[in-house]
Amino acid sequence: MNPIPLVSESASSSNYLSLRRLSVWFAEPMVKMRLMAVLVDKCKVLRGGAMAGAIHLHAQHGDPLVHKFMMNLLRCVCSPLFEMVRRWVFEREREDTFGEFFVDFLISSTQGCFVSPSLAQRILRTGKSSNFLRVCFDDHGWADAASEAAEASGATTRRGGLGYGETDALEHLVTEAAKRIDKHLLDVLYKRYKFKEHCLAIKRYLLLGQGDFVQYLMDIVGPKLSEPANNISSFELAGFLEAAIRASNAQYDDRDMLDRLRVKMMPHGSGDRGWDVFSLEYEARVPLDTVFTESVLSKYLRVFNFLWKLKRVEHALIGVWKTMKPNCITSNSFAKLQTSVKLQLLSALRRCQVLWNEMNHFVTNFQYYIMFEVLEVSWSNFSKEMEAAKDLDDLLAAHEKYLNAIVGKSLLGEQSQTIRKSLFVLFELILRFRSHADRLYEGIHELQIRTKESGRERNKTQESSSWISEGRKAITQRAGEFLQSMSQDMDNIAKEYTSSLDGFLSLLPLQQSVDLKFLFFRLDFTEFYSRLHSKG
Repeated sequence: MNPIPLVSESASSSNYLSLRRLSVWFAEPMVKMRLMAVLVDKCKVLRGGAMAGAIHLHAQHGDPLVHKFMMNLLRCVCSPLFEMVRRWVFEREREDTFGEFFVDFLISSTQGCFVSPSLAQRILRTGKSSNFLRVCFDDHGWADAASEAAEASGATTRRGGLGYGETDALEHLVTEAAKRIDKHLLDVLYKRYKFKEHCLAIKRYLLLGQGDFVQYLMDIVGPKLSEPANNISSFELAGFLEAAIRASNAQYDDRDMLDRLRVKMMPHGSGDRGWDVFSLEYEARVPLDTVFTESVLSKYLRVFNFLWKLKRVEHALIGVWKTMKPNCITSNSFAKLQTSVKLQLLSALRRCQVLWNEMNHFVTNFQYYIMFEVLEVSWSNFSKEMEAAKDLDDLLAAHEKYLNAIVGKSLLGEQSQTIRKSLFVLFELILRFRSHADRLYEGIHELQIRTKESGRERNKTQESSSWISEGRKAITQRAGEFLQSMSQDMDNIAKEYTSSLDGFLSLLPLQQSVDLKFLFFRLDFTEFYSRLHSKG
């Protein structure tokens, strides 16, 4: 630059510095300094990705001078950020000493940033997948997948290869990397760690889908669970579990999965029975605990406890049926009893049979609904979504949807508390019926034995002695009192059951699930309960 001329020199000199010329020289620097002042004011509390986003908003300007200046500034600001993205996606490392990683900001930001929230989400998920493969799976196949992605996109993964203004190239590169890394992650999860097989094992044992195993376990563990919970040893129950596995087709399953099945005794008080505290649990080890978290396993435990109660009720009704069948012709043994007693006996047997039929109709249809329309349909939908999952997030979402569908349709949700209480009342009445039915048939069996003994004594004695006659009278009187008492108990149970069932059926159409509304039609397909309700 020419030196500033002195005043004594010619005023017409072209080198003479005037205020106007100084103003012209400073015009462009002043614009840049004003821009920098505005940016400093806007970004004084921002850093990293937030700062880059704020500068990006100011770059959308029609003045070529301002646009060029902002672009140069953004290239410098974004250079370390793009390097963080490169290392996060392709080297699974997050080098962010000052907490400036801009993906976190972009995901929660609604501003018009140069990286879209969807791309930021993809960047974050891809890096998490790579890190998950390295840390949890101890797998390094992600590196090959990243290299293949770079070749497929035609981009470079070297340091400084990407910068501001190359968002399309970045998006293409991240998309290709995400596609390959996510596919590799799912392949490892499905094949090496047998995720699908573990889900199926949980369905068979925690959701009671393995019928022969469940039936045998119920048969051998039932008497023990009728005892007080404080008297039951978990080691003894574990032995019963192992015996049920060996006696059923469960013995042919993968031993690693069977070893994860454990007996769990829930916290209990002094008045609890074994039925109230017994449960099964499935041990989820690394890396499967990423899917089967504690909250997920607690939901499975809730579903198991509900299904176990349902199976217990079904088992109780089967027990009543086994007791009823050998006694269906017991009335022939009481030919010598008074007519009134025989009528009482036949009435009690018929009342027991009719009440059993009603309860069995309800339990059979409700169990069909749970096992097929809830569990099997939900499993079918989950299997399809599991096959269609493109990444770990899709798989987690599919599994959560599957579990929530089971919980909701099985009346275990928060909105189903009222109808669930009504259902448990029905279960308790059925168990009471089992107890009374056992007492009835035990009493009939004892009465049958005493009648036969009385008949044999009479045959041995030619003359009808008075003590034999008095013995028959005592037996007849006792039989009449016993049958009258049992008939009253059965009538009370029947009234309570009818009332509770009517309340349960009235709540079904109010449920949100369409399947529960169709359950009402299945239970009342002859409209018997509807007509009974209208008369009442």
